[in-house]
Amino acid sequence: MSDGAPNLPRPEDNVEPEPYRKHFQNKQASQFVDPCVAASKASMECMNRNDYDRNECMEYFQAYRDCKKTWMEQRKNDRQTGRYTGP
Repeated sequence: MSDGAPNLPRPEDNVEPEPYRKHFQNKQASQFVDPCVAASKASMECMNRNDYDRNECMEYFQAYRDCKKTWMEQRKNDRQTGRYTGP
């Protein structure tokens, strides 16, 4: 875009969640933690830039869903193996 806005990251760059244990270390009891926040922000920024045309941002939505799925699978595997996953 030539309007001076920074470029959006590629959707495939946001498929992997950030290490969630890092987010849980200093988490308060009522604090929401989302290691897929980068994918979420990218999808919302895509919507903003494309006048809320969902069809233009489907790759970003899929990247967010893939990120959340990976994160949930990581937590599930950690719980099954007895690793601490946070509060």
